[in-house]
Amino acid sequence: MANITAADVQKLRQITGAGMMDCKNALNESGGDFEKAIEYLRKKGQKIAAKRADRDANEGIVLAATNPEHTFAVNVMVNCETDFVAKNQEFSDFVRQIVERSMILKPHSLDEFMHMNLTGRSVQENLMDLVVKIGEKMEVAHYEFIEAPMVTAYNHFGNRLATIVGFNKRGDGAVNDAAHQVAMQVAAMNPVAIDKDDVDQKIIDQEIEIGKEQARQEGKPENMLEKIALGKLNRFFKESTLMNQDFVRDNTKTIRQFLEATDKELKVTAFKRLMLGA
Repeated sequence: MANITAADVQKLRQITGAGMMDCKNALNESGGDFEKAIEYLRKKGQKIAAKRADRDANEGIVLAATNPEHTFAVNVMVNCETDFVAKNQEFSDFVRQIVERSMILKPHSLDEFMHMNLTGRSVQENLMDLVVKIGEKMEVAHYEFIEAPMVTAYNHFGNRLATIVGFNKRGDGAVNDAAHQVAMQVAAMNPVAIDKDDVDQKIIDQEIEIGKEQARQEGKPENMLEKIALGKLNRFFKESTLMNQDFVRDNTKTIRQFLEATDKELKVTAFKRLMLGA
């Protein structure tokens, strides 16, 4: 049996951040081999995650960013169990690190994101290292991206809500400011689509049925239900599609009118919104 010294344990703890007893057990299990001990701790991290799989991980950080060229944007949600860990510096540094890395590698799916090379190991492996160190369930719950001629990102105070928006063209300072305003609009008003023609048919059918049932409960004649429901649907389009929503900074105009006043050719091509607990 290898002679494991306190200095060995301390060294492994400094490398991995794991607890003293975990490091001692890892060295004993690996016969004093540091590489094997690190691998043992990673595997233990996976076991910790598995044991806590039934725990709720509703806290965390949502972080959005764009590359320097403002042509690629990401929105990432990393969950943990407690607000205490969400405010932990090491946890927040990890989230920022993986977001910054995605600006360079530009993964096009959550799977690609989790397999990104980060400090010589994948994002998933680094996440398991953090689970070992902190001892709390963590997961990358969402990874969204937008590629467009111009993108913008908005992070709401507290990092619990963030949005990214793509546009069809670049522009001057006024266009950049308008793009930022639209990103904040998406955060505040949570639209379901860019315009009414972009709304999923399932949502439209659901809203019509809801409108009919509401009218029926109000005692409206059966032959009027369809017309009343379509009227309610138009209100839904007004309230829930980005281009038709009232601009929160000036409710005398819609977002469509706001963008046209800035640049008649400026169009929103896509948006993504992530919020903790939503």
